[in-house]
Amino acid sequence: MTVTLTRLRAVRHSTGWIYGTMLFSACLSLLASFVLSVDAVRLAADPAARLSCNINAVISCGTVGGSWQAQLFGFPNAFLGLVAEPVVITISVAALGGVRFPRWFMFTAQVVYTLGVIFAYWLFYQSMFVIGALCPWCLLVTVSTTLVFVTLTHVNVRDGNLYLPPRAQRSARQFIDADLDVMAVTIWILALVLVVVSKYGDSLLS
Repeated sequence: MTVTLTRLRAVRHSTGWIYGTMLFSACLSLLASFVLSVDAVRLAADPAARLSCNINAVISCGTVGGSWQAQLFGFPNAFLGLVAEPVVITISVAALGGVRFPRWFMFTAQVVYTLGVIFAYWLFYQSMFVIGALCPWCLLVTVSTTLVFVTLTHVNVRDGNLYLPPRAQRSARQFIDADLDVMAVTIWILALVLVVVSKYGDSLLS
């Protein structure tokens, strides 16, 4: 049992697993961004368009897509995903092929993607508590960007790309070596589910 767990941990910390997970998560986010972009174009042509994910008053992509928050920069937010996620996919595929990016590049990627995650959670908050409706594709973006962020952080801590002070670097490395990052992201995603269910409850299925 101990040997099996050791091997599983070794796989989980391997470059193949980390970048493979990042690639899968980025592909999910790209898919969701593509669908949202198509829906945004449909809504621009016809604000009353009936979208496939307009299920009820709570689960309604049309309600979310028609809000000002969905076009914060003057164009559909989903277009940002169409630009950002292919970059992550390229990094993942290249790394799986043996490419090692410069430290400054990975640090920059961390900073930019951190801003992207903050924006995703701002949109989640707006959807939950201001707009009062949920978009399944938007929720998929929230979860998938979270997973990309966690895997990107994992590899940057592992490789010392974050320019942390020595003491902070050691603490961060011990954190991921103990698989506490997996526990943290699992609890985080379960908390998101709990927040959604506790707020909307039976309305999700009505």
